[in-house]
Amino acid sequence: MKALAHLNKYLVKYKWYLILGTLFTIISNLFGVIPAQLVRYALDLVKETIDIYFLFDGTKIQSNLYDIFAFSILLYGILILVMALLKGFFLFLVRQTLIVMSRHIEYDLKNEIYDHYQSLPLSFYRRNNTGDLMARISEDVSKVRMYIGPSIMYGINLIVLFILVISYMLSVNVTLTLYALLPLPVLSVSIYVVNSIIMKRSEALQAQLSNLSTYVQESFSGIRVIKAFVREREQVREFVHQSNDYRDKSLSLTLVDSLFYPFIVILVGLSNVLVVYIGGQEIMAGRLTPGNITEFILYVSMLTWPVMALGWTTSQTQRAAASQERINEFLREKNHLVSAKNIERAIKGDIAFENVSFVYPDTGIKALKNFNLRVKAGETVAILGTTGSGKSTVANLLMRLYDPTDGSIKIDNTPLQDYHIQAFRSQTGYVPQDVFLFSDSIGGNVAFGAPEMAFDKIEQATKDADLYANILDFTEGFDTKVGERGITLSGGQKQRLSIARAISRNPKILILDDCLSAVDTQTENTILTNLRRIMENRTSVIISHRVSSAKLADFIVVLDNGQVVEEGTHDDLLQQNGVYKELYDKQLQTEEA
Repeated sequence: MKALAHLNKYLVKYKWYLILGTLFTIISNLFGVIPAQLVRYALDLVKETIDIYFLFDGTKIQSNLYDIFAFSILLYGILILVMALLKGFFLFLVRQTLIVMSRHIEYDLKNEIYDHYQSLPLSFYRRNNTGDLMARISEDVSKVRMYIGPSIMYGINLIVLFILVISYMLSVNVTLTLYALLPLPVLSVSIYVVNSIIMKRSEALQAQLSNLSTYVQESFSGIRVIKAFVREREQVREFVHQSNDYRDKSLSLTLVDSLFYPFIVILVGLSNVLVVYIGGQEIMAGRLTPGNITEFILYVSMLTWPVMALGWTTSQTQRAAASQERINEFLREKNHLVSAKNIERAIKGDIAFENVSFVYPDTGIKALKNFNLRVKAGETVAILGTTGSGKSTVANLLMRLYDPTDGSIKIDNTPLQDYHIQAFRSQTGYVPQDVFLFSDSIGGNVAFGAPEMAFDKIEQATKDADLYANILDFTEGFDTKVGERGITLSGGQKQRLSIARAISRNPKILILDDCLSAVDTQTENTILTNLRRIMENRTSVIISHRVSSAKLADFIVVLDNGQVVEEGTHDDLLQQNGVYKELYDKQLQTEEA
């Protein structure tokens, strides 16, 4: 239950729903308990008047007695019906308070988790898979809601009903009450024993659900690769294996759950037997009437469903505790990328890397070693290197998706850690190596960073990215839906759309991370020509493994194994006859071929 303490703040927030729900539960149970007493009065009335009725057989008095008798029974019947209607009405109000409260808390909890996800650094997403993230915000929150709503509702109902019923039972006969409630301690012990089993199996079940969700998500995302390599049957077999594992864990949990209900029914039946047996002795001793026995049987029947719900409620509470602990595990994750001074100001674009080293925390790979770079505002630098040389790491550090392990990064002679993160990123344009587009229109993707952007700016951005002509070929133009992850566009079109999205914000610092790898030489030349105008008076960082992308740069830095091996202008590096010259010759020969 410690994990569920996280929800207390929401229970305080919606305390009036909880208070009113409890009040309505008390009232509804009052209208449920009173009919049992009316039945007792009715039966005692019949028992006491039936002999008198037959004593005046054939007389006018008997007819009058019958009228009085029939009216009394009818009155009791009407009162019982009214009580039932009132109980139903207040049960409706109970659900309109407690269940509505659970929906509000579910909404708030999902928003809290999603907001927290958004605040976490990139390293968190490298450690955790998408399926697990989705399972915790959907499946786990749904199980928590079952505790906040139905479990609390049935729990309050059980407590209120026990207090009302047992107090009435004790007021009638203490001995009969004790015998009627004798099986309940056995039930409590059995629930305690079974709870530990339910907890363990619930955690295993939720973990397997996360694995299954992850597998399905990856299968759908990589469906083109699966079909290309003819792996459909293997994927189905693996899915069946994962599903069978989930089924087995579900059945294992269901087996434990199923033990509650037969056991409770047996105990309730035993209570009725004890009521009839002990009650019969009390009647013979003259301490009770037959109406009291009927009343007690009705009381035991009233306790049947709450006691049966106790097992279900306990199971749901344990599941909710397991799910909330999984949620808390992520909510306890802290964002170490915090601003030291929250500086919010317009930047000029001076960039300085000073003895920067970086080790990826999840893999331990040392991506940069004593990296130094200085770019003046308005200059363009090209960072070249082979795969794994650390080029993209420079972009990640410059966008402050990570902080350096050693060294410092300064923007306009101010440490990057001092800037307000969102304020700084809003002045940068970033085209990542792995292009990601949202399931929106082309225009919506271009204006993603500034949804209020004027259409003429969207249009100009696509022209600068050499995408405008392609958009005109689409039937719906800028309103064309790109599909999930831009599946309806070619690789080159996706990259150009990503470029248009970055430059449409008119950033002070533009970072192009190998964003022209999927376009042909002619398209690359067109884009670079357009970028020449765009890069004027703004700092630009071009990251690429292609030498041709560096033609616009004021100077070039060549990386190898996380270290700077060469730097200078294009002509200077060719004269050095080193790594850059080797890359240049190889790519030139490839283009000529």
